[in-house]
Amino acid sequence: MADVVETVTLDDVALVTIDNPPVNALGQAVRQGLIDAIDAAEANPAIRAIVLIGAGGTFPAGADIREFAQFDSGAPAPEPWLPQVCNRIEACGKPVVAALHGTALGGGFEVALAAHWRVAHPAARMGFPEVNLGLVPGAGGTQRAPRLAGAKVALDLMLSGKPIRATEALATGLIDEIAEHDLIDTALARARTMADAAAAGHPPVPTSNRTEGTRDPAAYEAEVRARRAKVANPNIIAPSKIVDCVEAALLLPTETGRAFENAAFGDCLTSPASIGLRHAFLAERRVAKVPELARATAREVAQVGVIGGGLMGAGIASALLGAGLSVVMIERDHDALAKGLERVAVIHQRAVDKGRLTEAARDAEWDRLNGGTDMSVLAGADLVIEAVFEDFDVKAGVFRALDQVLKPGAILATNTSYLDIDALAATVSRPSDVIGLHFFSPANVMKLVEVVVGKATADDVVATGFALAKRLGKIAVRAGNIDGFIGNRILSAYRTATDFLLEDGATPAQIDAAMRSFGFPVGPYQVIDMAGLEISWARRKRLAATRDPGARYVDIGDLMCEAGWIGQKSGRGYYVYENGARSGVENPDVLALIAAERDRKGIIARDISANEIRRRALAAMVNEGAHLLQAGIALRPSDIDMVMLFGYGFPRWRGGPMKAADQAGLVQIRKDLQSFAEGEPEFWEPSPLLLDLIKTGRNFGSLNEG
Repeated sequence: MADVVETVTLDDVALVTIDNPPVNALGQAVRQGLIDAIDAAEANPAIRAIVLIGAGGTFPAGADIREFAQFDSGAPAPEPWLPQVCNRIEACGKPVVAALHGTALGGGFEVALAAHWRVAHPAARMGFPEVNLGLVPGAGGTQRAPRLAGAKVALDLMLSGKPIRATEALATGLIDEIAEHDLIDTALARARTMADAAAAGHPPVPTSNRTEGTRDPAAYEAEVRARRAKVANPNIIAPSKIVDCVEAALLLPTETGRAFENAAFGDCLTSPASIGLRHAFLAERRVAKVPELARATAREVAQVGVIGGGLMGAGIASALLGAGLSVVMIERDHDALAKGLERVAVIHQRAVDKGRLTEAARDAEWDRLNGGTDMSVLAGADLVIEAVFEDFDVKAGVFRALDQVLKPGAILATNTSYLDIDALAATVSRPSDVIGLHFFSPANVMKLVEVVVGKATADDVVATGFALAKRLGKIAVRAGNIDGFIGNRILSAYRTATDFLLEDGATPAQIDAAMRSFGFPVGPYQVIDMAGLEISWARRKRLAATRDPGARYVDIGDLMCEAGWIGQKSGRGYYVYENGARSGVENPDVLALIAAERDRKGIIARDISANEIRRRALAAMVNEGAHLLQAGIALRPSDIDMVMLFGYGFPRWRGGPMKAADQAGLVQIRKDLQSFAEGEPEFWEPSPLLLDLIKTGRNFGSLNEG
C-alpha cells in the first residue's frame, strides 16, 4: 500500500499523503491504505495528530468510478468501502486535519468532511458532482455537510454538482480555515494545536455530532420541501434521493442517517439512469483513444483560415478565436465578407451580453480576426477549414484554389456533413493533408466535432484534428469516410423510421412528443424545421440514382420542399411559425399532404402508440450503429454514443443509443427489428454484428475496450 498512501512522521504528527495519480482517485488500494495509516498512527504513542493531504496537484478528486462496473456486473464491492474509511477517520481518537488543495470532489470531499478540521489552500475548490453520475454522495456526505452548513448549502452543492471556492466553503462552514501561507505548515500547526486541546480535555467534536446547520429545523424542512417539489423525475432518481438524505440528516440519528444514505446510494447505483450517466462519463474519456494519436503528434496550429462566413463559418471562426487562435475569414466578395464578419460580431456581443465574455476579451478576439476575398492571404495559414455550400463541385473548387496557395504542411479541412472526403482529397496534390472536421451548428456552442479520416489522411493530421478540438473545448470523435459519417448516418436511419410512421398513421406532433418523452429535448420534425428541410432534400436528390427502386421511399419531405415549406426560415414546415415565432403549431397542409400520400399508396392509417414510436426509433439507430461498427466507420460503440449525446440531443441519462440497446437487451432489439420487418425487410434486417453479439452472449459494451 505504500505506493499509494505514504505516512511520514514529522515530530509528533503523522503526515499521510495519498499518491494515486493523476487525481488521487479513491480506489481500493487507497482506501485500504488510509485505514492502515489511521490505525498505525492511532496505535503509535509518539503520534499526537494526523494530517491528510494529496500528492501532486490535488486532494482526492473523487472515487474511481471504473470500480462501479463491478456492481453493474453483479460482482461484490471491493472492500473497504469509502463509508468505512470516512467513519474510521471520524472515529480516530487523535485529531485528524484534512489539508485541501486543487479539487476535493465527491468522495474526496467526504474524506475531508470526516476529518476533525479542514484547512484549504486559497485556490482549492470542493463539491459533490455525484448527481452528474446519477448518484448521491454515499460516504456520509449527505449527513455531514448539512450538519455543518444547513440544508440550503448542502442541497445547492449536491443538486447542482458544481464546485465552490475555498472562500465560499469557509463562509458556509464547510471548511474551517484557509491557509495564508504554506498549506502543510498551516495544517501541521493546526494539528498540534488540536492535540494540545485534546490533551487538556477538549477533544474535537466529530462532524456527525455538529449541529450548526440544524439549529433552525423549520427553515431546514422548508428548504427540503421546496427542493423536493422541483427535482421529482421518475427517470433520474438521484436528485430526489439527495433531498431525502439531506432531510434524514435532520430527522434521524447519525447511524440511522448513514444507513439511509447507504440504501439510497445503492438504489441510485443500480438505476438505469446512473448506469447510463456513468457510461457517458467513461465514454467521454475513452473517445480520444484512437490509433493515430498513438503513432503521431499534432502539428503546430496558430493561424487558421475559414472559407465562408455563413452561420456555420461564423460559428467556427468564433470558436477558433475563443481558443486564442488567429483567424482569417475568406468570402467570395466584400459584401459577403462584411456579412460574415458581422455574424461573428453578433456572436461576440451575445456572449458579452450574457456575461460569458468581457468586453476586453471580446476586443482581443476581434483583433485576431481578419478577412479577405483572395485565397492568397492564407499563404501563412497552418490549417484552413472550408464551410461553404454543401455541394461537391463548390467544395472541390475551394480545395483546388487552396492547394495553389497554402504552404507545405498546411492542413485542408472540410466541414462537410455528408460528402466523400477521399473524393475531395483526390482533387488536390496533398491528399495526406486533407481531413474532415464536421462541426455542428451553432459551431461556437455545440461541443461535438467529427474528425473524419480519409484513406490517405496522415496520422499527424488526425492528431492535429483532435488537438484542435480539445483546444476549442469540444469532444472529438473519429469517424471513417462514408456518406453521413457517424451522426448523420444514424440520424438518417432515425428519420427514415419515423417517416414510415408518418405514412402508417402517426402525425409529426405525435412522433415529436413520443421522442421528447424518451428524453430528447425536441422531436425529429422540430429539428428538421429548425435546420431546414432543404438540407436533407439535397442529400436525397444526390443519392437518388443509387437508391434501390424496390425499397420503400417516403416522398413527404420532398413534396414539402417543392411547395416551399422548408421550415422555420420560410415560416412553414412540419409546423407553422407565425410572425417569426420559434415554436410552431401543427401545419394542417402537411397533415393533408400526408393523408393524400397514404391514399395514393393505398395505406390505411392505424393507431400508433408512443411506445412503438420510441421502440422503432431506437431500433433503427442501434441497427445503423451496428452497421457502422462492422464497417469500421466507428471505432467503438461508445464513440457512437458520444456523437449522439453531444451532436443530436440523445438523452445523456440513457448513455446513448448503443448503451440504451444494452440496457434494453440485444435480444429485445433483435425481436423488435424482426417484428418491424414486414413492410420494409431490407431496412429492418438485423446487422450481422448484432446477431453475432447475441450468439456469443456479449453486448455492445464488450466492444468498448477492444
